[in-house]
Amino acid sequence: MVDSLKKPDFQEMRPGVKVPSKETILTPRFYTTDFDEMAKMDISVNEDELIAILEEFRTDYNRHHFVRDEEFAQSWDHIDGDTRRLFVEFLERSCTAEFSGFLLYKELGRRLKDKSPVLAECFNLMSRDEARHAGFLNKAMSDFNLSLDLGFLTKSRKYTFFKPKFIFYATYLSEKIGYWRYITIYRHLEAHPEDRIYPIFRFFENWCQDENRHGDFFDAIMRAQPQILNDWRAKLWCRFFLLSVFATMYLNDIQRADFYAAIGLNARDYDKYVIEKTNETSGRVFPVILDVENPQFYERLEVCIKNNEKLTAIANSNKLGVVKLFQKLPLYLSNGWQFLKLYFMKPIETATMQSSVR
Repeated sequence: MVDSLKKPDFQEMRPGVKVPSKETILTPRFYTTDFDEMAKMDISVNEDELIAILEEFRTDYNRHHFVRDEEFAQSWDHIDGDTRRLFVEFLERSCTAEFSGFLLYKELGRRLKDKSPVLAECFNLMSRDEARHAGFLNKAMSDFNLSLDLGFLTKSRKYTFFKPKFIFYATYLSEKIGYWRYITIYRHLEAHPEDRIYPIFRFFENWCQDENRHGDFFDAIMRAQPQILNDWRAKLWCRFFLLSVFATMYLNDIQRADFYAAIGLNARDYDKYVIEKTNETSGRVFPVILDVENPQFYERLEVCIKNNEKLTAIANSNKLGVVKLFQKLPLYLSNGWQFLKLYFMKPIETATMQSSVR
């Protein structure tokens, strides 16, 4: 019992600065793209909607929102043990994801400035929002005597290259699933304030509106480029990105079920609701969505969860590396098979947009 109340030990680069979590297939990624191809895009078919969204960005509804108040000015030592560790991990993952968005949007704004002023300003203003979010999360980590060196992250992280259309698929889903994650937590804690263990959750309602506006921006860009939505390739890629985003969230969150329990949520129920709503929202722009109500969808993800638990146990064992490899191989193959079966499950045709613009 005494050990469970100890503060978790985190590796530090220097006093108070946390060593970033190891990069894995499930951790937030940093992206880069073909900036020249992006600059050549013709957005005229949906420019009016993009300009309307730009006006919303300029209004900056959350200019004065992310300001810490007196509730933060207290000791948080009572959040201890595994809850503290999982909460710091939640803050770190969220901060890293927001900072990743900041870097990508800032670079797009810089590169497009002279070639596509509307898009450039939109990206610059979205980078403003992401910077606020990342800064607010990093400051929250300091309440637990830790922070991230964001400059070090900029230089040390590997950058994944995506063509522009893949950036649109991925960032659209990232922003929309972010909206549903934040608003679901906010509404739960609004109804159950006794579960709100830390004041950052009070900011999630306005916060998620930034995510929603960003998602609407990528929705409008994709509608301005109907060729990336209306052929058989688009259907395959949309299925791929939907599955990747949903599976990554589910596998991550179930590993951290104790964190969600600490704020009164069942991780599986929470994720299923967020996936259902994000999938439904995606049907407004994607030509297909996943059949997440098919019982096999979560059954196969649960197989992956059990496999990952076994993989972790093997990794933590004292066996020889070659023995570990042979023990891990069938589990990796099983995970690959589950994802393959999930990918080829019959999708739902949305027919929301084939070649026309909303």
